Amino acid sequence: MSFDEIEIPLRVGFGSKGGPNFSTEIIVIDSGYERRNQNWAQARRVYDARSGVRSATDAAGLLNFFHARAGRARGFRLKDWSDYSSAADNISTPAFADQTIATGDGATVTFQLVKNYSSGGITHTRAINKPVAGSLVIGVNGTPLSSGWSIDITTGLMTFATAPASGQNITAGFLFDVPVRFDTDYLSLSAENYAAYQTDIPIVELRV
Repeated sequence: MSFDEIEIPLRVGFGSKGGPNFSTEIIVIDSGYERRNQNWAQARRVYDARSGVRSATDAAGLLNFFHARAGRARGFRLKDWSDYSSAADNISTPAFADQTIATGDGATVTFQLVKNYSSGGITHTRAINKPVAGSLVIGVNGTPLSSGWSIDITTGLMTFATAPASGQNITAGFLFDVPVRFDTDYLSLSAENYAAYQTDIPIVELRV
């Protein structure tokens, strides 16, 4: 699967709207009770970036970006402006204790970055595959660790030089993008005037 480690132009990304989408099959039986089957363990986010095209400059940037991605053929990064940080409010500067990502076992050195969403005693764990370069801060057992680890920003895999001891709590803070692709091979741009454009820009999250 072709993926380009590039973010959609900032103004288009900032104007996008969307969020998590689950797939649930609901069967209503004769008594009116429901049977609900959760088809996806992880949400798949969908977006529409139409409101981000506000000028001829935005339109030109989008056209260049769309051509280079060949429509649906190539994936790219999108900054979800409602949820792009490990912080509790989803947007603040990351701190090393933001997210618990694993517990050391004395042998494992590589861990996947994750973000946890909790409510009512239930926690949904989301794998973070596209962290932003230079944003990661790591902690082990409540102490920030400035060295002795590395991060692959294309996968979200963090690797220690030495395995954390058994029982040690591993935490992380980071900024991240969403891996996405255009959900159309056809881009229709219409100019309402010299300063405003109308278009549909459906974007869907990729499983990576």
